[in-house]
Amino acid sequence: MAFMTTWASAVWIQACAVGLIAVGIVVKHFLSGTISHGATTGGLLPVIIIAVGAFLFLVAFVGCCGACKENYCLMITFAIFLSLIMLVEVAIAIAGYVFRDKVRAVFDKDFRQQMQNYSQNNDTALFLNDLQTEFECCGAANFTDWENIPGMGKGRVPDSCCVNRTEGCGSDIKKHTIYTEGCVEKIVNWLRKKVLLLAAAALGIAFVEVLGIVFACCLVKSIRSGYEVM
Repeated sequence: MAFMTTWASAVWIQACAVGLIAVGIVVKHFLSGTISHGATTGGLLPVIIIAVGAFLFLVAFVGCCGACKENYCLMITFAIFLSLIMLVEVAIAIAGYVFRDKVRAVFDKDFRQQMQNYSQNNDTALFLNDLQTEFECCGAANFTDWENIPGMGKGRVPDSCCVNRTEGCGSDIKKHTIYTEGCVEKIVNWLRKKVLLLAAAALGIAFVEVLGIVFACCLVKSIRSGYEVM
C-alpha cells in the first residue's frame, strides 16, 4: 500500500513539474515580448520557475524509481530534496509578496524608457502600439505622458491611443476620442489576477508535494522495518 501511494504521488509530482515548466515558458514568452524588453530583473522569474520545475521532475523520477524498487536510499533522497524544493517555493512566494511594489516600480520605469525610444525604434513602437490597443490604455500613468516624448509633442499621442483607430487620429486629440487611462496600472491589475491563478495552482502543487513527503516517509519506515525483521 505504501509503495502504491508513494509511486502515485511521485507521478503526480512529475505532472506538476511539467506544469511548472510550461508556466515558466509562457511567462518567459510574455515578458520577453512585453515589459521585460531589455529588463534583467523580470527575466529572472521564468528562468527560476523553469529551473524549479526541471529539478522537481528529476526528484519525482527518483521517487518513482525508489518506490518501484522499494529502495531505502532513493526514498530518503526523494523526501529530502522534495522538502528542499518546498522551502525554495515558500521563499519565492515570500519574496514575491515582499517585493511586489518594487516589481511595479521596475515595470513603470521600463515602460517609460521604452516610450522614450518610440520614435527611434520601430520594434519598440510596434510593441507599445500593440500593448495600448490590447489593454485600451495610453501612456504610463495617463495620456499626458506622451507630451514629453521626442517626436510627439503636446496635444499628440500615438494612433494606438484612439478609441476608433485610424491613420493620424492621434494628432489632434480630444479626451472622448482616446484612452485616457495609463497602461501601467491596467497591466499591473491584469497581472495580479493572473498571479492569483498561479497562487491557487501553487497551493495545489504544494499539497501534492506534502503528500509525497508523507508517503515517502511511510515507505521508508516500512522498508526499514523490513530490514530490522530480516
